[in-house]
Amino acid sequence: MNFIIAGMENFCYNTLKRDKDGVFVKFKILSLLMIILALAILCGCDSNVTKDVKARNLPVEPPSPVEEILKNMSLKEKIGQMVMIGVYGNSINDDIRFLLAQYHMGGIIFFDRNMDSKAQVRKFAEDLNLVAVEKVPLFIAVDEEGGIVSRMKHDLTPPPSQEEIGYGGNPADAFNYAKLNAQNLKDIGINLNFAPVADVGTQDTRSFSSDAEIVAEFVSNAAKGYEDAGLFYCLKHFPGIGRGVVDSHQDVSTIDASKEILDAEDLLPFKKIIAEQDNSKFMIMVSHLKYSALDAENSATLSPAIMTDLLRNELGFTGVVITDDLDMGAIANHIDANDIGVQAVLAGADILLSCHEYDTQQKIYVSILNAVESGEISQERIDESVRRILKMKLELTRQNK
Repeated sequence: MNFIIAGMENFCYNTLKRDKDGVFVKFKILSLLMIILALAILCGCDSNVTKDVKARNLPVEPPSPVEEILKNMSLKEKIGQMVMIGVYGNSINDDIRFLLAQYHMGGIIFFDRNMDSKAQVRKFAEDLNLVAVEKVPLFIAVDEEGGIVSRMKHDLTPPPSQEEIGYGGNPADAFNYAKLNAQNLKDIGINLNFAPVADVGTQDTRSFSSDAEIVAEFVSNAAKGYEDAGLFYCLKHFPGIGRGVVDSHQDVSTIDASKEILDAEDLLPFKKIIAEQDNSKFMIMVSHLKYSALDAENSATLSPAIMTDLLRNELGFTGVVITDDLDMGAIANHIDANDIGVQAVLAGADILLSCHEYDTQQKIYVSILNAVESGEISQERIDESVRRILKMKLELTRQNK
């Protein structure tokens, strides 16, 4: 290309020197035309190169499965993937059909009210996916921590409490119980367990220990047990509720520990798992507590400083962030249901969890849809969350083949 242009410039220059009348304009025009001609020739060469590459069948990077699914989803389908709900009944009913058809809900959490027997739970989970008819499977979740937080105890033997396992002093026990728990849950159609608890020093038997190093080691082993069994799990309740004095089911609690103390203690188990494990195979559940050193105004569930600045940017978590139940008093008593979902999404949540109130579930969905349509929430922000959700769900599809 440079050779061609140089040749044209020499031609124009020599011709210009021979011009006795000193008429420069016509030669400038000629020079420009020659350059355009050369560019056209070059483009033709590039086109031939492209055709040659295709003709030789050189490898072409295939489109990402996540991107392929995402581009074929409607906005309503995308928002549905960002909402997980609790339902009433132990089989498909009209309310469940409506919620799945109208709102494309992406996940269901089971409670004792939904669970009569292993066979019934398994069929219910299968039927929910059949009724949903979505492009990816539903998350079918449960809280099966062990101890006092266990479901269907009459037909599903729960693990010991995390406190009891921690007192045993052997981190391998955390691995073994988590793996066994995961296998039992998978057998009845559950694909996500909201455990292990990564909080330090809770006073309700739900924590492995009041020592952050011990909690981190036991949680790490539990995480490996779930992953070894092929079940998605969820660390909770970021950034740690061990210092809380008010049950967030009832109302909000404020933790006044410094950022340095939170870093060294409460955050330690979360940081360890984020650094060690595949972030696409577990979620992190964010609490409803306030942390004055991190965000004096907002509960963690509604805090960009905690979910985006701390969890995403500082700790580097790339997986799915889910809220704690938005029907809990710490949130529901203070924020209108029409605002909860929008605030949580803008703060950085990927999935909004509403376990008990059909009215709240619908308001969360509709408010997010309206916020996107009005421009308050961008399409890019929705796609960002849905990509992370789809990445997890494609693993479910792979496992089910």
